[in-house]
Amino acid sequence: MDTPIRRSLRAPLSETREKSSSSAKSAAAAPKKQIPPDQTNAENFYYIKQMNTKTPMVIVLTDGEVLHGIIEWYDKHSLKVNRDGDPNLLVYKASIKYMYKDEDDED
Repeated sequence: MDTPIRRSLRAPLSETREKSSSSAKSAAAAPKKQIPPDQTNAENFYYIKQMNTKTPMVIVLTDGEVLHGIIEWYDKHSLKVNRDGDPNLLVYKASIKYMYKDEDDED
C-alpha cells in the first residue's frame, strides 16, 4: 500500500512572523486616535463658582417641586442646599431636572 503524502494547510512559521512584524510596524506608524475624556470638569467648575459666590439658586426637581437656596457643597451624587427659613436639604443629582440662578434675590 502506498501512503499518501500529507501536506500542511498552515502557512510556514517564517511567513507568519513576517506578517505580524509588518502589521506591528504599520500600526506603530499610524497615529492613534485620541479618546475624548470621560469628564470635562465643567460641572465641577460650575458648582465651585456658585458655592464661592454664594449665588442663590433655583433647583427644579423631576417631580416638579421647586427649591430655593445656596449650594453649600456637592459630591458625585448629591448637593447640599442651604435654605433661608427652611431646613437644609441633601438633594440627589438624579432627582434634579434643572437649576438656574435665582434672579429674584439679586438686587
